[in-house]
Amino acid sequence: MSERADMAEPRPDELPADGKHEDQTESRHDEDDRLKRDFVSAVLDAVEEGDRELARDLVSPLHPADIADLLELTPSDRRGDVAAALGDLVGAEVLSELNDYVRDDLIGALAPEQVAEFAAELDTDDAVAIIEDMDDADQQAVLDALDPEDRAAIQSALAYPEESAGRLMQRDLVAVPEHMTVGQVIDYLRDNGDLTRDFWEIFVVDEAHKPIGTCQLSWLLTCPRPIAMADLMKREQTLIPVDMDQEEVALRFQKYALISAAVVDKSGRLVGMITVDDIVHIISEEAGEDILRLSGAGEGDINQPILQTVRTRLSWLVVNLGTAILAASVVGLFQETISKYVVLAVLMPIVSGMGGNAGTQTMAVAVRALATNQLTSSNSIRQIIREFRIACANGTMLGILIGIAVGLIYGNPDLGLVIALAMLINNLVAGLAGILVPVTLDRFNIDPAVSSAVFVTTMTDVMGFFSFLGLATIWGL
Repeated sequence: MSERADMAEPRPDELPADGKHEDQTESRHDEDDRLKRDFVSAVLDAVEEGDRELARDLVSPLHPADIADLLELTPSDRRGDVAAALGDLVGAEVLSELNDYVRDDLIGALAPEQVAEFAAELDTDDAVAIIEDMDDADQQAVLDALDPEDRAAIQSALAYPEESAGRLMQRDLVAVPEHMTVGQVIDYLRDNGDLTRDFWEIFVVDEAHKPIGTCQLSWLLTCPRPIAMADLMKREQTLIPVDMDQEEVALRFQKYALISAAVVDKSGRLVGMITVDDIVHIISEEAGEDILRLSGAGEGDINQPILQTVRTRLSWLVVNLGTAILAASVVGLFQETISKYVVLAVLMPIVSGMGGNAGTQTMAVAVRALATNQLTSSNSIRQIIREFRIACANGTMLGILIGIAVGLIYGNPDLGLVIALAMLINNLVAGLAGILVPVTLDRFNIDPAVSSAVFVTTMTDVMGFFSFLGLATIWGL
């Protein structure tokens, strides 16, 4: 693939004070570096009034990422008009920064030749991100419009599994044999205009094109020319298998503080590299996905079509409805006890609710620890014991507080003792469920971020009602 398109010039904080724009808005960004509502409105008004020149003048100083934000903030029914008015300002870099749903909308309105033109300007990983979600027919049309070299690179990337290192990697890199000297490498970089300009280290390979070391640019530029690369390079390096999941790739970058890393195929040959700027996006995406999965909100994208969002959320709400019915059935077992002492119906949601909150806290910590490899088979028993001790401490303190309060308010020490014991029991259940459920699901290769919440909340609701009402029955309240 050809190198990245040139970035737009850094945005000025103030609009040009030429009299033409000063009445639109005083500045484009607020203190949090977000586009101001007045600025977005000014661009939309200019497009609606047919003043494309004004719209382009307003937007032209923006960074591609800011232009992408502008399009995402534009109502979906007006997005096409805004993109058409901005013309070539909505280029390849802007498309690569766009939200997936917004990008799909815009690409759907473009001819395959235009999409191919954008793809050719990007690194392979960004081009694949644009093309991979297209329909097979549209995808093939775009591939046919590319030149053979670019087409082969993208087809090769599409052959790898989604969210793998093969999809994420860039194929444009600098690799040199170990027998070259520092001076020869510098001359090679200067004389070869086809090399990528976006790299931080040089990979040293053997005769079979297998990476045997790396050399940072700073080392290269500060060493005498006669020194051989074999003497300068660092032989220890982190190699990324081409089929590794992108989440695991991100963990390796985080663990070893990598700026870039070589990607190798099954035979160990160098096939690409992954850079830290791509990893930043992956870390953000994976963290957001886990949070949304815990809540059952699906992708949680505000640009997602309404029907798709309803379908995703409704499926989990139906599951939660089933668990609520199960918890209600437990309450039904103690109708006689509740009818004799109605105050139990007032207090029992406190026990189940506090247990649910405690379980959610533990579950969130456990899911994150599993995702970041902090919780493994080596320390799982120790962590389970740790969470049990925390649950004992929290349950005891909460039990004492609620027990004293209920005993004083209702003038019934026995009721205070019952709810205190129920609070302790349910907190213990919550603490154990909060860590055992994610760990167990992870052992069976089931994503704990997706399924843990249903099991944990069900257990805390059922045990909260059962322990409180059961103890009340046994106590003869």
